Amino acid sequence: MAGKLYVVPTPVGNLADMAPRSIEVLKDCDLILAEDTRTSGTLMKHFGITTPMSSHHKFNEHSTVGHVTERLKGGETIALVSDAGTPAISDPGFMLVRECAAAGIEIETIPGPTAFVPALVNSGLPCDRFLFEGFLPVKKGRNTRLAELAELPMTFIIYESPLRLVKTLAELRDTCGPDRPASVSREISKLHDTTVRGSLDELTKYFEKNQARGEIVIVTGGSNSTSKKEKRVHTNKYRNTDEAEQPQM
Repeated sequence: MAGKLYVVPTPVGNLADMAPRSIEVLKDCDLILAEDTRTSGTLMKHFGITTPMSSHHKFNEHSTVGHVTERLKGGETIALVSDAGTPAISDPGFMLVRECAAAGIEIETIPGPTAFVPALVNSGLPCDRFLFEGFLPVKKGRNTRLAELAELPMTFIIYESPLRLVKTLAELRDTCGPDRPASVSREISKLHDTTVRGSLDELTKYFEKNQARGEIVIVTGGSNSTSKKEKRVHTNKYRNTDEAEQPQM
């Protein structure tokens, strides 16, 4: 009888976001596949999980997916985790899930944390329809993709590193127009969880003066978004600040 693959989300920030069921699955399975065993090891230690771990990341998944599939066919129960959030969402996992589905192996994804959903809701932009872009191409095809995103009538979401944030905001401003509404969220669910809202021009100028740190999510309104400039607002779980007191990023 074939085993089962569990896809298990892990916290993007606050460890209290870890679901009790996810902890139970990780304790009971035969093996945990981790993007980085050192990062996941800290999480496992925190929750008293002693299940053996093995590396499964973008540099080795082509060579390991066959072996993992065979173990599942042999009846083992295996859990897949990434460093943070839901596996396969801008993280390794898709290839293994696809192979398991093709082999008829049972797959169960446990609902849980992912960074773009709270960033989308926090943005104040329409979230009835949206496109999750993930990371933009670094070089080849980047300008073409930006031009395509600029024409979308719906909200779209980009992951970015703090080192490239200002460059990407400037490119979005030049492609989508300076008045297009957007937001930048960082450190979601962590101590310095912060969202800054405004036009792309305002956000570009703001982050030129205030260097961002941590994980970044950019949410941009669609092509039919209002061009009316909106007051910038900072929100986190501890306090609100108005335009006179902007967050230090």
